[in-house]
Amino acid sequence: MTKQTKHLAHLSVLVSGASVAGPALALNLARLGARVTVVEKAPGLRGGGFAVDFRGHVHRTVLTSMGIWDEIHAHQTHMGRQTVVAADGSPRVDLPAEMMSGDVEIFRGDLARIMYERTRDDVEYVFGDSIASLAQDADGVDVTFEQGAPRRFDLVVGADGLHSNTRRLVFGDDSRHLRFLDHYVAGFDVPNHLGLDRTGRVYSEPGRAVVVGNYDGDPDRAGALLVFRSGELSYDRRDVPGIKRTLRDRFAGMGWEVPAVLDALEEADDLYFDAIAQIHVDRLVEGRVALLGDAGYGATMGGMGTGVAIVGAHVLAGELALAGGDFRTAFTEYETRIREFAKGCQKISGNAGPFFAPPTERRIRSRDRMYRILASRPLARFFKRLTEKAATDIKLREYPC
Repeated sequence: MTKQTKHLAHLSVLVSGASVAGPALALNLARLGARVTVVEKAPGLRGGGFAVDFRGHVHRTVLTSMGIWDEIHAHQTHMGRQTVVAADGSPRVDLPAEMMSGDVEIFRGDLARIMYERTRDDVEYVFGDSIASLAQDADGVDVTFEQGAPRRFDLVVGADGLHSNTRRLVFGDDSRHLRFLDHYVAGFDVPNHLGLDRTGRVYSEPGRAVVVGNYDGDPDRAGALLVFRSGELSYDRRDVPGIKRTLRDRFAGMGWEVPAVLDALEEADDLYFDAIAQIHVDRLVEGRVALLGDAGYGATMGGMGTGVAIVGAHVLAGELALAGGDFRTAFTEYETRIREFAKGCQKISGNAGPFFAPPTERRIRSRDRMYRILASRPLARFFKRLTEKAATDIKLREYPC
């Protein structure tokens, strides 16, 4: 530990959320000597999840500085090309791996586990609990928990996702910040009846799409992604049977392999379902509380949210180090440096729903023609640079972490 690192030894930080942004910040802060507690409402570290990718020199620089670049490569999916298919399964357009999976891709659960294992000896993890209330004063933040005893911290960081409890408590209800993008997405495991090996198939009909992909080479298992266009729905996120009924109704009568996917839905015990949406807040900090990752500038899919969260954690920890723990200076710099970068990545996410589920057959054909051209050899390198543009649109400062 360097002399600079010891400058944060006086700082106690509570981080809400142990998915990606939380452990990333914990890793950076712990190396700087801060006393970090991570609270997570799930009973343990969450495994599985969607595959997430990193692309461009900024992501690589941050992951290398965290000491996890090589380990991510060791656990990458090695996902290959994905193919848009017609109802009879015939190919319409191939999507190169670098277009869909970036420079390196890893399951979200594997990434969280890597960071957790790097930090568990230096960071306090509290699973099965969540923040109940926050009260700030000039010297710290008093926190009550749903299960544990009240505690006091110097700073609190909400890294608890798109539906952040921390954001709700400090910045107001979701209705003020969540911008619905006219689509919903679901994901769950299915049998690998297509015999896929680190490749995927995308099938679209107007306003709905089903993707079946195998990311890990398991001959028996694949993952299904369902996307559909809709007005805003009223539903209980805990009502899994009700969500399954909604999905069956929305995808009834669809061609290709969709009936088999819906059969697998009946047995799925890992169902993920959410609106495709973005988070827009007026500010990322309020006194001694800051928002990080999806909690502050998230997008359900397509906005490189994991990469933005990793970069945000790097910047937040780095600014606290440069400021010697002066949170006012550090939080101001963090918000200034990350806001426009995050917005640029969010803009891309607005295309996720229409890409998978164009609203008309004509739009589906237009999408296929466009990506057939972009995936061709003369334009492939240009398209790769285009997809990296938002991911690299930030100038990193030299930080002691």
